[in-house]
Amino acid sequence: MSTQNPGPQNPGSQNPGPQYGPAPTPHGAWGPTPSAPTSPPKAPGGRRPWIIYGAVSLVSLLIGAGIGASGEGGASGASAAEAKSDPRPTVTVTEQGEAEPAVTVTETVTAMPKETKEAEPASSFSGEGEYLVGEDIKAGTYKTAGPEGEFGCYWERAKDASGEFDSIITNNNLQGPGRVTLNNGEYFKTNRCQEWKRVG
Repeated sequence: MSTQNPGPQNPGSQNPGPQYGPAPTPHGAWGPTPSAPTSPPKAPGGRRPWIIYGAVSLVSLLIGAGIGASGEGGASGASAAEAKSDPRPTVTVTEQGEAEPAVTVTETVTAMPKETKEAEPASSFSGEGEYLVGEDIKAGTYKTAGPEGEFGCYWERAKDASGEFDSIITNNNLQGPGRVTLNNGEYFKTNRCQEWKRVG
């Protein structure tokens, strides 16, 4: 719906308020009057949406608090039930008296020396040396395979170990195998001979 323009106004007069209508055309000409702009409708009661939002928030807060309280109560109830069902540990205190000192017993054992057997006279011996018959070698008949080198096998029976010519009982220089009979108390000297072995 269009409004009627009452006519041109005096430029010197004051504008009492907003004027709705078309802007003047050039050279003071007036054109058709457009319709007045419409403003968006206002909701009746401007505070009503805030009240609704506040109520919804309050209800949500109360519901959350109730759920939390019920969860804590359930948890505390469960822990109380567990505490009742679990047996309590039993503490045993053992009193210990002073330990008696250990008695140390020292036993002295005297080790008896083992009887050492005297070395028996040998029944075989090297072809190089001097031996006492009955102490170093057994009395009896001995045999050798002969000289160990090319200079012959020398043997000697003596009454003592003086080395004097008068102490010699008998002697021989073998170029091959030989035998000799020795008696207790005699000294037997052998040089450059192979091993002597008792044969009788």
